[in-house]
Amino acid sequence: MSSDHARGEFPPGPDGLPVVGAVPQSIRGGLDFTERVAREYGDIVHWEGLGDHFFQLNDPEAIAQVLVHNNTNYVKGEQFQRILRPLTGNGILNSEGEEWRRNRRMIQPAFHPDRISVYAEMMVDQTEATLADWRDGETRSIHEDMMELTLRIVAEALFGVDLDRYVDDIEEAMNTFLPASASLSNILAPEGVPLPSRRKMARARETLDSVVDEIIAQKRETPGEDDVISMLLDAQQEGAPLSDEDIRDEAITLLTAGHETTAVSLTYTTYLLAQHPAIEEKLVAELDEVLDGERPTTGDLADLTYTEQVVEESMRLFPPVPSIVREAKEPDTIDGYRIPTGSKVFMSQWVVHRDGRWYDDPLAFRPERWTDEMRADLPKLAYFPFSAGPRRCIGDRFAMLEARLILAMLYGDYHLELDSGRNVEVIQTITSRPDEEIRMTVHER
Repeated sequence: MSSDHARGEFPPGPDGLPVVGAVPQSIRGGLDFTERVAREYGDIVHWEGLGDHFFQLNDPEAIAQVLVHNNTNYVKGEQFQRILRPLTGNGILNSEGEEWRRNRRMIQPAFHPDRISVYAEMMVDQTEATLADWRDGETRSIHEDMMELTLRIVAEALFGVDLDRYVDDIEEAMNTFLPASASLSNILAPEGVPLPSRRKMARARETLDSVVDEIIAQKRETPGEDDVISMLLDAQQEGAPLSDEDIRDEAITLLTAGHETTAVSLTYTTYLLAQHPAIEEKLVAELDEVLDGERPTTGDLADLTYTEQVVEESMRLFPPVPSIVREAKEPDTIDGYRIPTGSKVFMSQWVVHRDGRWYDDPLAFRPERWTDEMRADLPKLAYFPFSAGPRRCIGDRFAMLEARLILAMLYGDYHLELDSGRNVEVIQTITSRPDEEIRMTVHER
């Protein structure tokens, strides 16, 4: 996809207003804008505004150049930092270079395949406890339930703590932070301008700080054997250049990113299954055959192939993170087009995952499309729910394990009926949150 000979001119793209260019419409338009410009202008789209160049890449090879082949030239950049740094500080989502490598190395053991099987039992226990509160015939907010469940799982698995009394505070902080961070004013106004959205973000971070500070104090007093905070505190005592603030940032990163994306993914999976009874029936048949009413274990996962296909297809249609942004450190050339230093480069899972060039009937929910042959034929970056390259999500295995086990438990016991006939719209914040509460009536099997 890259070329040594630049075409000179920029790729086609939307015009905008003087000074601000197409920036306001790109932010306000969200996923509609992203889809429209891909449709109208093709594989590489360019717009300008506020003195910056913006590129949207809609081709798997171009995306691979940024995330994989020439990844050292692309950093998270100013726009990403403005949205996420107030929440996660300098944690592994935000940090760059040696600091990122050092912290990722320290956290990596928590996500080692050997640890993952230990987590499976915790995940099943927590899901069992959640489902024990459900009653036949009641209507529940499924997104809220999935948020609480995945939060409890990440707290026990990665931190070795019970966050029960903090669940509401954490959810309120996330529900405040995400829309505020994606607001037009926050993205456009220079740093340091005291906006109402930024005050909301700061209050949300204070809430999370107080929760995480309590966990860290607890771990200092009674260290765990292999939870993330104990590992980071050990490294600090052994001379690693980690401040208390660094440890807090990593903890908040894992706590928030570690539950939000899986919860969003599970919410859309239940939403899709409720609209496709034949697919739910096939899923339940597999669960009955493989599990026969027993709790799922890691040993069962190899036989739960359709369950995995359901998760993959749900993350194709509703990727938990709808797009990724990077900033070019040095000039580059992609498909013959010049990418100047400082350019903001967007890669949209939402657009690429729904592209008819890679997927037959791309808007249809068809888990059976995920055959081994289809996976082998698919361009490498035509499916990238967990990103790709060195910055691929550290918790991808954890998330896939969790999603399959929760679905297996949930659909082994219940049928979920969608309460609203309206199609849910997706709000593009850092994650793909639904625009309204998704309410489901639960029916025991």
